[in-house]
Amino acid sequence: MGDNSYFFEIIIFAMIAVFLAYQLHKALGRKTGEERERPNPFTAVPPAQGPTAQGQQGQGQQGVRPPPFQGVQPKVIEGTARDVTPPDYDGPLSLEAGLARIHQADPSFDERRFLKGAEGAFGIIVDAFARGDTGALRPLLADAVYTDFAKAIEARAQAGETLEAHIQAFDTVDLVQARLLEGQALCTVKFITHQTNVTRDAQGRVVDGDAEHPAEVVDIWTFARDTKSSDPNWRLVETRVPQ
Repeated sequence: MGDNSYFFEIIIFAMIAVFLAYQLHKALGRKTGEERERPNPFTAVPPAQGPTAQGQQGQGQQGVRPPPFQGVQPKVIEGTARDVTPPDYDGPLSLEAGLARIHQADPSFDERRFLKGAEGAFGIIVDAFARGDTGALRPLLADAVYTDFAKAIEARAQAGETLEAHIQAFDTVDLVQARLLEGQALCTVKFITHQTNVTRDAQGRVVDGDAEHPAEVVDIWTFARDTKSSDPNWRLVETRVPQ
């Protein structure tokens, strides 16, 4: 009787084991449609690396990154042996960025030497304009600026007036903008000076200005030079005053 009891206990435990194995297979041994297969590391495409990949990952929040800019290749005009430099971006540039472009086109450019020359040119131009000396002005001015200056000198002469202009001191000579446009280096300088400017009529009477008290004068002038030319001289291409 004892042996039979032991035999029945073995059968019961075996049945319990079979039941548990069946239940475990039901829970883990079949797919429900929610599972994700683990990719094969030897066949899966590796994720992209670098800036392009970061841009793709951020598209959902920052939009699609545009493709890299492709520069325009310089063209050669028939009959010439010199390349034509394509126009640079004519938008806002920092002074440092503008100077870097000029240095790249003309490694001999020196900012301090340029400012010294601009100060000298300013004095010559102011003096020549006051005296009505168009011959001294012509090589220093671009065509459009020379035309304006010459018209003002002619109008003053027709009115029988004279101008006396004297620069008493240079307070500031600052480079405020630099850029390169189609091979032309353009540098804008802000001059703050103390001047006496007196206009007299044909009888010598003062009609404008004060000869006794110098006044502060602010001028913003732009000078230009062709970086492809062997001519080292700069010419005045624009004059304006602060708004």
